[in-house]
Amino acid sequence: MESADNDRNTKSVAQVASTSLSDDNLSILVVSGRSGSGKTSVLNILEDLGYYSIDNLPLSLVPEAAQKLVSESGIRRIALGVDIRTPRADLSNFSAIHDALKQAYGEQAVKVLYVTAQESTLVARFNATRRVHPLMSQDAEGVEHTVYNLPAAIKKEVQLLEPIGRRADITIDTSMLNIHQLKERLRDYTGVDNQIVINLLSFGFKYGSPIDADFVFDVRILPNPHWNPALRTATGLDAEVGEFFADYPEVAEMTGDIDAFLTRWLPDFLHNNRHTVTVAIGCTGGKHRSVFITEQLQRKLSSSLPQGLTVAAKHREKRRW
Repeated sequence: MESADNDRNTKSVAQVASTSLSDDNLSILVVSGRSGSGKTSVLNILEDLGYYSIDNLPLSLVPEAAQKLVSESGIRRIALGVDIRTPRADLSNFSAIHDALKQAYGEQAVKVLYVTAQESTLVARFNATRRVHPLMSQDAEGVEHTVYNLPAAIKKEVQLLEPIGRRADITIDTSMLNIHQLKERLRDYTGVDNQIVINLLSFGFKYGSPIDADFVFDVRILPNPHWNPALRTATGLDAEVGEFFADYPEVAEMTGDIDAFLTRWLPDFLHNNRHTVTVAIGCTGGKHRSVFITEQLQRKLSSSLPQGLTVAAKHREKRRW
């Protein structure tokens, strides 16, 4: 029966081997590890780095999941989480499934990432979170006849995960790592640079300041086109408003000062484990001054910021114009 299952698993993966997949841009990570070591955090980080992540996947379904995601959905970065909760028979069959994946997608495309931690660290984490180790209430088959205390469960798990652990391409010990260091380690391993979206948001103070802004710049000190009857219905997106501002050098000076500040400091967020940074530019109504400066900054920053920082301009009060 086990041999037949192996044949089916091998065939289901190998069927898509002829689809001419490139090892250079295809990455299938099988993520496993000890309970409490941070496997779920690893999967979440990989998702942030552009991987399609699935947690707690029965090992026997890994070939089918990979086939559907790669062949049918065209997804090129996949992270599949497998742990002690998978059926015991799946764990003993890991070598066959792993070999089949490599045969189908290539040696370089398929990697095993194993997450672990020192026993004392795992005990402390379970005690701090008051979570129950999966092996403390049931065995890996879900049959409630084997009950372990925490130290025994931790040791038993190592034995059960041994077929995966000994095939690991990279092992990460999280005992001394915080979440930011873990992310750096994963970025280095996957070769994925951090990507941050810089949201430039114009708004009107009379409608309230944005509570999610990282930086807020108040441009109400600048001349206001609102008091020019010919410009009252126009917005900061219109050429005539730009011509109005061209007569006031302080507008260009303030725009330049904000641009210089953001150009200096925004690149540092690439090393701060952020995915978005919101820069809010506010005037009274969010229609003229803040809109004009936001658009100016979007053009300037798009050409000056390093790779990895994408700049987008949004106008919160647009529906009120």
